[in-house]
Amino acid sequence: MAVLENCEPKRVFHYFEEICKIPHGSGNTKQISDYLVQFAKDHGLKYVQDEMNNVVIYKPGTKGYENAPTVILQGHMDMVCEKRPDVEHDFTKDGLNLSVEGDYVSANGTTLGGDDGIAVAYGLAVLESDTIAHPPLEVFITVDEEIGLLGAVGFDCSVLKGRRFINLDSEAEGSLWISCAGGLSGVSHLPVARVEAKGQKLNVKIAGLMGGHSGAEIDKNRANANALLGTFLYGLKKKADYELISVQGGQKDNAITRESVAELLTDAENAETVKAYAVQMQEAWREEYAGTDEGITVQVTDEGEKEVRVLHPTSKEKVVFYLMNVPYGIRKMSGTISGLVETSSNIGILTTSEDEVMASSSIRSSVETARDALSDKIEYLTEFLGGEYERQGVYPAWEYRKESPLRDKMVEIYEEMYGEKPNVVAIHAGLECGLFYKKMDNLDCVSLGPDMKDIHTSEEVLSISSTERVWKYLVKVLEALKD
Repeated sequence: MAVLENCEPKRVFHYFEEICKIPHGSGNTKQISDYLVQFAKDHGLKYVQDEMNNVVIYKPGTKGYENAPTVILQGHMDMVCEKRPDVEHDFTKDGLNLSVEGDYVSANGTTLGGDDGIAVAYGLAVLESDTIAHPPLEVFITVDEEIGLLGAVGFDCSVLKGRRFINLDSEAEGSLWISCAGGLSGVSHLPVARVEAKGQKLNVKIAGLMGGHSGAEIDKNRANANALLGTFLYGLKKKADYELISVQGGQKDNAITRESVAELLTDAENAETVKAYAVQMQEAWREEYAGTDEGITVQVTDEGEKEVRVLHPTSKEKVVFYLMNVPYGIRKMSGTISGLVETSSNIGILTTSEDEVMASSSIRSSVETARDALSDKIEYLTEFLGGEYERQGVYPAWEYRKESPLRDKMVEIYEEMYGEKPNVVAIHAGLECGLFYKKMDNLDCVSLGPDMKDIHTSEEVLSISSTERVWKYLVKVLEALKD
């Protein structure tokens, strides 16, 4: 028996569960892309699969809608792969372990991939149906959205005829998103030298944080473990002598880092000071982040006497200086839209190799010059410390369109169904709409989706009832787009 068998709408949740059986983390999308192609073949539908594995499936308009302007339904097939430390799961080969509790679907200790698997499920359910009235459709599913919108960047939009574009990558029912931030990944490479040393090895782990989406949750006062690690290492310098072996934290720069680890070398006396300082900082941070991250833990594991290669004192100072000064969090709120984050940064990935410390930050802004200025700030910091900096996955903001017949029609339908206006909002998270808006002339675009919570974290959940309501709304919208 399928886990989601009793969830409505049945065909949407059928396809969502089928998708969840297929590993589809960013960079690992060939299998799910081929699944979409097989779906098209099984249903006698034309399709395009490009060399990046992006897929477009075409369906003619139903009776009376044959000559209506084409509508594009768009989402992405990849998901963010995060899990709780105590969960054994290989995202490259394991399907998700789904469960239902009350109104929510979750994946038992891992990300669910509702962002954006539910868009794929909606699209397949529409394509399969022989009862939904709709214009000609282009169901367009991209790859690698979560690691820089790479599928959208590389896609040849000439295969798309539609100019009415419904993106299904929102996670807030009752909201129509009509503008979003642009962004990039700012990657710092700090060279490090090493020396041989002997002493007591300690692992300091900062864990138990809430985490979240680096755009949608950046204004929620949530702590970032990589940023806290810098604070810890700097503060510890004032209390104990130690050598630094490595720093490590996070897997995705678009997820607020939940866990970070530093390997230290010290002596027996200073080891006790480190442990005491960890207790002190845990208490202080739980108070500082009350309401969001009361579960913060600072754990020290003693591995005993070791002879290892540690960072040269100068390299150690540079790494700590970088972590103390690299921007994290909101840099500026919008001056024109109340409550909208304009510019932010999130240091989401931190790794150490024998000769380098690498850090990657997700930089977002609805103002291109502000995005670039923040990137320049990190670049200058990196180069000042003798490192090299690169910008990756640059994508534009999705600009607000004053005249939008699609938006007006969708607002009208929402009012008819629910007796109130939807929230028509700009968001700080990045969407592929910005890229397509730049690539495709006269694109009229709106984004919507069902309620989800804690996306990009192991606590991610998808509301069943909201999924059904948004499905009914989407069906009504398609039925209304006859001219």
